[in-house]
Amino acid sequence: MDMGIKGRWALVCGASKGLGLGCARALALEGVHVVMVARGADVLQQAATALRTDPALPAGTQVVAVAADITSPEGRAAAFAAHADYDIVITNAGGPPPGDFRDWDRDVWIRAVDANMLTPIELIKATVDGMAARGFGRIVNITSGAVKSPIDTLGLSNGARSGLTGFVAGVARSSRLAAVNVTINNLLPGAFDTERLRGTMGGVAKKTGQTLEAVIDARRKLVPAQRLGQPDEFGATCLFLCSAHASYITGQNILIDGGAYSGTF
Repeated sequence: MDMGIKGRWALVCGASKGLGLGCARALALEGVHVVMVARGADVLQQAATALRTDPALPAGTQVVAVAADITSPEGRAAAFAAHADYDIVITNAGGPPPGDFRDWDRDVWIRAVDANMLTPIELIKATVDGMAARGFGRIVNITSGAVKSPIDTLGLSNGARSGLTGFVAGVARSSRLAAVNVTINNLLPGAFDTERLRGTMGGVAKKTGQTLEAVIDARRKLVPAQRLGQPDEFGATCLFLCSAHASYITGQNILIDGGAYSGTF
């Protein structure tokens, strides 16, 4: 299927690895020019080089790497210096650490809200009016399955990402955006085989005295699909939401978790 977005420009945050890289790869292989942003310069350059040299990359597709912290004003300025008018924006920032809410002071909460709620809002604010003027725009926020089914130790993520979810629910339904082909949706990943998940599972293994493999296997067995998700399949879902075919989907929270969430709604 032709996604109808070849030649458009996308900003993908947290694009050096994991789910962000899966989204950047899916878009670039569809012929979308991609600006990849991440903090780690070396890993980012390696990822961008691999994508530029991928034989499946359509001729003329640009892949630009910007090593910057997208949660800072300077990082966002660097992203917009690389390209000014984005048609597609994928917001993504590493989730805050797990822990006990009794240990979190105001500064810890502010950092979580700044990265996982206010930064996506700043990116939305910076791009939606230009998208509306051009008659096309797609914004996809990578949040978390914990928004749908909260996890007690992920209180910082539950709170900050839920705040973003509420904001998007309102702004995405503005006729100034939805009526002119600008959509905003959230993708909620469950258990995906990423470095972050393995890091979290490594902490569990250390606390419980189990091997990392045993902890991951136990997590896998909780998923009806009996496996962890892969970044490329997450990227494929993101690609569809960014496509010309998804113009009637906005303000939605799309859970990708292999059936792990057991609720009806």
